[in-house]
Amino acid sequence: MFTLTPARAATLRAVADSFIPAGPGTDGPPPGSELVDLAKLTAAIGAQPLGAQAEFGQLLDLLNQPIAGLSWWGPLRPFRALSLTQREQLLQSWAASRLPLLRKGFHALRKLCTFLYYGGSPADGSLNPAWAALGYPGPALPPDSGPPVLSERPLKPLAPTVDTTYDCDVLVIGSGAGGGVVAGELAQAGHEVLVLEAGPYYHGRDFTQREVDMLGSLYDSRGALTTRDGSVGILAGACLGGGTTVNWAGAFRTPDYVLEEWATEHAAPQFISPEFGQSLDAVAQALSVNTDYPRHNGQNQALLDGSARLGQATKLIPRNEKGLDDSEAHFKALGYSTLGDAYGLKQGTLTTYLRTAAEHGARLLPDTRVERVTIVAGQATGAEAVHTAAGGRLVRITVRARRVVVAGGAIQTPALLLRSGLRHPHLGQHLHLHPTVAVAAHYPQAMHSWHGPSMSVVNDTFTRLHGTSFGVKLETPPTHPGLLAMVLPWQSGAQHRQMMSAADHLGSFIVLTRDRDGGRVRIDKQGKPLIDYQLSDFDRSNMLTGVQAAAEIHVAAGAHTIYLPHGTLPTLHATEGLLHNPELLARLPRLSWQPNRFGLYSAHQMSTCRLGGQTATHPLRPTGETVEVRGLYVADGSAFPACSGVNPMLTIMALAHYTAQGLK
Repeated sequence: MFTLTPARAATLRAVADSFIPAGPGTDGPPPGSELVDLAKLTAAIGAQPLGAQAEFGQLLDLLNQPIAGLSWWGPLRPFRALSLTQREQLLQSWAASRLPLLRKGFHALRKLCTFLYYGGSPADGSLNPAWAALGYPGPALPPDSGPPVLSERPLKPLAPTVDTTYDCDVLVIGSGAGGGVVAGELAQAGHEVLVLEAGPYYHGRDFTQREVDMLGSLYDSRGALTTRDGSVGILAGACLGGGTTVNWAGAFRTPDYVLEEWATEHAAPQFISPEFGQSLDAVAQALSVNTDYPRHNGQNQALLDGSARLGQATKLIPRNEKGLDDSEAHFKALGYSTLGDAYGLKQGTLTTYLRTAAEHGARLLPDTRVERVTIVAGQATGAEAVHTAAGGRLVRITVRARRVVVAGGAIQTPALLLRSGLRHPHLGQHLHLHPTVAVAAHYPQAMHSWHGPSMSVVNDTFTRLHGTSFGVKLETPPTHPGLLAMVLPWQSGAQHRQMMSAADHLGSFIVLTRDRDGGRVRIDKQGKPLIDYQLSDFDRSNMLTGVQAAAEIHVAAGAHTIYLPHGTLPTLHATEGLLHNPELLARLPRLSWQPNRFGLYSAHQMSTCRLGGQTATHPLRPTGETVEVRGLYVADGSAFPACSGVNPMLTIMALAHYTAQGLK
């Protein structure tokens, strides 16, 4: 287990000051060590597997020794004994190192320090002193007018204080797009349902709109989940409502060509059946999916305008929100819903299916980690779990159930099944991540892209490249300062601070890749998931096509400086839609794209327990029941036969809805 010793803390403060030196002027933004909360950093590291915790401790111990100088042929002194210039040179050498472990260490430190510095907030609730230089106004709570903040909690979860056994017809593990729908459908049909959720129940003003606090509370591994080599940052909801509570509200229907692929290549004909179409319609209606939002934020408008000037079509993104008007308060509120929606505008399972479930007698137990599904004679019989009660006391939970539905997401679901003794050779394999890079650009005008819908426009021009069903979508991400700082390339403290200082003029597009080739999820000795994934040559080629397209759209939309997503920070310059150095785009494929030489992220995880008609290669039957255990079902993104190619929320919900009809 990671321990923050005084020596490690001193090293971390020196590292933070090196990544983020004090801003210019006597009253400029403070250095990194003054705003990076080491207690929250320690909590993030403590949420990782024990092997990763030990590795991080060893990294700090190395930096605390004179031998660290050998890693960059510099002075043989501890990191904190070096001058600021020397510390920066060490970090730069690690970023470009041929040694994967040094690149991994660099990015682990960079991401933690920049995110905590720009995304953190003082404990007294005041504004982060670094935000003024960015033009970032900070959280919008409470609004001066417009939607009221939700107050009374509509859900009344269980709160056991002693070891407890529960009996039910159906145990649902997970409460997001999959579990929430199954719970609502089965409870409404008269079945006795119990929902266990690993994360907490947040509501209304609990969603403070403060990045570090919300990612630390609402996301798996406190928002610091990564692949084992550290090259892919993974965002996965871990709270009541799961990903539907914290996602970007894009409610895409599954493309027909993807459904046809799943039906034919995976012997799962239900995906092209009228019944599955009815499930898509049902969940879209329950979530009030629409395109009636009144306006776009700066970067979505740029994607719309730039694409149009290049003759490329765009579409409005269907979003699961209701009750919107054209007020400034509503517009600002939408920008924070990725950190949890305090107003109830976003219609996730927290505000729809879970309420239906509770109204029909379902019991909800958040803050409860399931250790294993219990199995007797090949039949699922319930689960064993640990609930964290108020004050941090651990309470043992035993559940006896006639059916068990696992919906913990494509990382935690296979981990739970493996902990429970399932051994199908394809369990945990075929992990798809929709690997994503961000292409940011500075515009002459203020963009203020942290307000308004995070994503409202999509460019699908490049979704099926080279005659295949694989390619990229061009969308836009949330751009609050912490995530923005973490994504933007770092070459020096001065360079990174200068990029951030004009954050209100930054617009970002993301290149979301439908990956053909996947990774895998295994477990360590403690049962924690270990994630392995490396971008294949095929998928990287498609991604780079998207990077070039995104850059050209930025230029067409009027950006003057475009930052390509590589650690060497290739930078394009343009004037009035004319690109001055296009040769940089041609050279992109010739750069090194090894892990941790560029920033790669995932907000969508899929296919690790894929369903299909071939039992030798698919751990789930077409009904969603596991091949190995009777009465044990999976109903989340891990059950996708392959990658969806679109933001997967609506597809997960439709699959859960369809699975629930069979369970009824």
